[in-house]
Amino acid sequence: MRLSTITNWAYGATVVLTLASGTTMLLASGAEERERAAVEQRATFDQLTATLEEDVLRETEQARGFVITRDPSHVIAYRREKAEFRSVEARLAHLKDAGANQSELGAIHQALHWADALNDEQDAAIKAAQRGDDQTARTILFGDEYGRELDRIVSQIGKFQYMLDQRTETVVKRATESARQWRRVSEFMLGATALLFLCVLYFILKQRILRPVVRLSDVVTRLAAQDFAAIPPEFAQVDEIGDMAQAIRIFRENGLERQRLEQERDADHRMRDLLSRLTQRLQGCDSTADLVDIVRRFAPEIAPAFPGRLYIYDARRNAMHQACDWLNPVQSREMFPPSSCWGLRRGQTHKPAGEMIDIPCDHLDGQAAISTICIPLAAQGESIGLLYFELPGDFSAEQLNRTEKYLEMLAENIGLALANLRLRDVLREMAMADALTGLANRRQFDAVMTAQASEAERNRTPFSCLMIDIDHFKRFNDSYGHDAGDAVLRAVGEVLRESLREHDHAFRLGGEEFVLLMPGFDLGQALTRARQVQQQIQQLKVEHQGKELGQVTASFGLASFPDHGRAEALVQTADAALLRAKAQGRDQIAIAATRASESAVA
Repeated sequence: MRLSTITNWAYGATVVLTLASGTTMLLASGAEERERAAVEQRATFDQLTATLEEDVLRETEQARGFVITRDPSHVIAYRREKAEFRSVEARLAHLKDAGANQSELGAIHQALHWADALNDEQDAAIKAAQRGDDQTARTILFGDEYGRELDRIVSQIGKFQYMLDQRTETVVKRATESARQWRRVSEFMLGATALLFLCVLYFILKQRILRPVVRLSDVVTRLAAQDFAAIPPEFAQVDEIGDMAQAIRIFRENGLERQRLEQERDADHRMRDLLSRLTQRLQGCDSTADLVDIVRRFAPEIAPAFPGRLYIYDARRNAMHQACDWLNPVQSREMFPPSSCWGLRRGQTHKPAGEMIDIPCDHLDGQAAISTICIPLAAQGESIGLLYFELPGDFSAEQLNRTEKYLEMLAENIGLALANLRLRDVLREMAMADALTGLANRRQFDAVMTAQASEAERNRTPFSCLMIDIDHFKRFNDSYGHDAGDAVLRAVGEVLRESLREHDHAFRLGGEEFVLLMPGFDLGQALTRARQVQQQIQQLKVEHQGKELGQVTASFGLASFPDHGRAEALVQTADAALLRAKAQGRDQIAIAATRASESAVA
């Protein structure tokens, strides 16, 4: 039998006994209520009759005071007291409503009737006194008959109160005895209920609850201490104890699941902290090399079992070029066109293996059964790189999905940092470029000249500087306008740009003055390059608004390290040679003088 059945029978008997006990308690309470009602009725009668004798005496006192002193204030006070004195019918109605019986009402009615008659005598005495008949007024108020009437009123009120006390005492005595009897019956019922309840509890506790609970308590204690290795015992009986054991088993299973979720949450927090530190480091990058080094260090920590590569888009080659790799990936070429990757084509994460069949990318080298994932790095809708990973084969689908989320967050942070670096480079180039010719400006020239001069002196390699100044440039502005002069400057800038090698640098210093830096060129190589530039400028055909502007020529000053002194002074040396070329007739190349000779003119 289930514990609930046993307890239901016990509860049924307990409820019956409790209801019987409650009924007796209600009956005892009713007796006590009748006792309280009698006492309250006595208090109510006392309140209704308490002031009757005092009212009669105060009215008598005020009437006698007027007769003796003739003070009108006594008349005023008497009339006020009389106005407050209620009529016989009103007082009788209140007493009847309060529960007075007929004999009590008769007694108080007689007292009130005599009080009203006494009021009539008082009125007659006051009127006689007001007429000046003091003898009549005194006879009425101080006569024996008036005194006997006062005594009758007091006696009748006393009789009413005695009758009331007798009736109240009888009611209270009966109610008290009845309440005592019913209370004894109620106490007996409560005792029987408690005894039955204790007997049932003792049987159930000893036979069906105590032993199983002792076994379960140890398990519950260990589970409360997060020791989920504790296994709840099995109980064959189908009752609440068995249900409790099942609930404890479910609790243990939920605890194991919660423990697993907490471990996953902690791992997620650690991973997000790692991604946050990665983001902070990426924000502090000054160059792409810094970004590549950070990715190489952090990627294996974020995805420990995922070999991979970082590709950055090379616009000059229109190809994805590998910037770094980690954990020795075995597939994917180091360089490939963007069209070879489906992730770059679609602008979305591409995973050819998995639950949904898909197309593998063309940049994969082998045909080995290795699952891969390609995550494009994008900025402003343009692909600027690619994160490539090789997925391990022993990961569950849930683990892969969770790790892929982190990989996408990693790709988003890298893409944002790479886009910021590119934007910074573009802004730097804009700040370092001449807006008219597209060549580098004076600010970049100072930085490049310092770096190239230091490298040439450190490595003892040749380094040449060619200063260029357009001849009679003011003539173009004065004759054709400033737009024509700008056209000439752009044409000369284009000549210099086309003459550059990979390591050469061309600058517009300001106005019509240009400079060409040639690292690794000795004096002879630099002179040959200067003559080529001079010839190309002479062959320029510059038109403005459909008109040819005439021949353009330039003067050149050439200086080389180590032939013409220290590398850091080449600009001043070449500038001095340029001044000499202009002084000697323009449209010529002046070579700076060495220590043993004057400058030469080519």
